Amino acid sequence: MSERVYNFSAGPAVLPEAVLAEAQRDLMALPGVGASVLEISHRSADFSAILAQTTADLRTLLNVPSGYQVLFLQGGSRLQFSMVPMNLLGEHGQTADYVLTGSWGKKALEEARREGKTQVAWDGAETGYDRLPSDEALALSDDAAYVHITTNETIEGVQFATEPEVGDRPLVADMSSDFLSRPIPVDRYGLIYACAQKNAGPAGVTVVIVRDDLLARAPDGLPGMLLYRNHAENNSCYNTPPTFGIYLVGLVAKWLLHEQGGLDGIDQRNRDKAALLYRVIDESNGFYRGHARPADRSLMNVTFRLPDADLEAQFLRQAKEHQLHALKGHRSVGGIRASIYNAMPPEGVDRLSSFMQEFAAQHGS
Repeated sequence: MSERVYNFSAGPAVLPEAVLAEAQRDLMALPGVGASVLEISHRSADFSAILAQTTADLRTLLNVPSGYQVLFLQGGSRLQFSMVPMNLLGEHGQTADYVLTGSWGKKALEEARREGKTQVAWDGAETGYDRLPSDEALALSDDAAYVHITTNETIEGVQFATEPEVGDRPLVADMSSDFLSRPIPVDRYGLIYACAQKNAGPAGVTVVIVRDDLLARAPDGLPGMLLYRNHAENNSCYNTPPTFGIYLVGLVAKWLLHEQGGLDGIDQRNRDKAALLYRVIDESNGFYRGHARPADRSLMNVTFRLPDADLEAQFLRQAKEHQLHALKGHRSVGGIRASIYNAMPPEGVDRLSSFMQEFAAQHGS
């Protein structure tokens, strides 16, 4: 198949066609370099320039203030589930508070429990993780080393629209699935991490933005690769970094800055795409049932069910005939999931919404 389908995969996810085209043109040899970015040394001046520009563009996009480091690591968010408590819990007997709004928050907590004392500040399990907590509902530890949230839960389709109020406790966020999708106040966070394979680039590179004062918290004796401080002091080159992934993150950042109007522009585009699908769900007279409470719906992952499993299977089969791919919900919850990250073109969402309306008209009562 040479024609590109509309790819609604939750991750690795769709990349901007302009980025793919530029990477394809440069794959054999970077302009003026004579070798592929896959081949050049991470210590070379050519890669150093790519790393510096990518870092600068991310700082510009996110308005990262001074006093924060931007790091490019490996291991995905699952490694961050361990690195965060390893580095931030320290040796002072403090507690790490976790706000559980879905599957990924629970997985982060599982790993943190291996490293130190934790406390669940809120858990949405009782209602199937279909909502987010109010600030008043958070039971925070007085001396919390940090408060961990997952800004967007890809499986359940809930997303924080604003930051929870946690006082002077450092707020730590897994932003893997909504990083670079909207403006955020970085200064409200102590640490942000994001695996790139949703909005920022390919699988294999993880972005960490960490406040300088938190770098000193790590206890003595941690393995060198697990110390944020080592990566910060070595400009993300403590070991050989994921060079091709960083290069692609740089292309995505450039695309956002120069073709999408920055994060304000892409945020509006994402809101428009999500609103179209949620309108179809809400106007289907119950044929489509959204998982998330409307006030807490994700702009990235639209999750819903049909009246029964047979209709869902038929929906998925017919969707593929319309070039609408990767719409099956996560195996843990089933249903349908449309992941409409930055690079999903509005035309793909238009086609999906039309198909949903036609399918409901044919099969609804």
